[in-house]
Amino acid sequence: MSETATAAAPSLPRINDPAPEFEAKTTHGMLKSSDLKGKWVVLFSHPADFTPVCSTEFVEFARRADEFQKRDAQLVGLSVDSVTAHIAWIRNIEQLFGVKIDFPVIADLDTKVAQKYGLIHPAASETATVRAVFVIDPKGIIRALIYYPMSLGRNIDEVLRVLDALQTADTNACATPANWQLGDKVILPPPQTIADAEKRMQSDYEVTDWYFSKRALS
Repeated sequence: MSETATAAAPSLPRINDPAPEFEAKTTHGMLKSSDLKGKWVVLFSHPADFTPVCSTEFVEFARRADEFQKRDAQLVGLSVDSVTAHIAWIRNIEQLFGVKIDFPVIADLDTKVAQKYGLIHPAASETATVRAVFVIDPKGIIRALIYYPMSLGRNIDEVLRVLDALQTADTNACATPANWQLGDKVILPPPQTIADAEKRMQSDYEVTDWYFSKRALS
């Protein structure tokens, strides 16, 4: 064992973990994670203000803001820039691209929130946050997370699809197949007993085999 102790890297939040709590300064004033309980939250980080890829993402999130609101989902941005830098960048985006950015953006200068959510990856950057999306449910539980390299802009359609799929699964006790879109058939949980497997084979569902069945949602 080396005589020099190496600090262990902080553990990253995982699916079905409680979302780390925070209190932070944002472009809308102070924000506590507890303020967001009771609604879905899409917390997304970006490496830095006044950068081209991040600008395209903010434009698209702003353009699709109504779609997130329809899903009772609150957008929250984050980077390690200051509130002043955020405000200047947001004003610049609104002037250049003709969109209104109504969601709060966390100014995480001390990286406290970024560290809790595992958003600083030293191999990518010692200081900037990577691109990440955390989908948090109304109970404050992390339901999905997606990480991207700094060079790759996010697909907002996919973020909305994730929200739709999670909300549909929660409401209907089902799962969603690959490439599922709102309105498509869903997958039923597999039977847990031989008797239930036999019953499934005789059901009115779209049965491919005893463990693989789909149904349409009314």
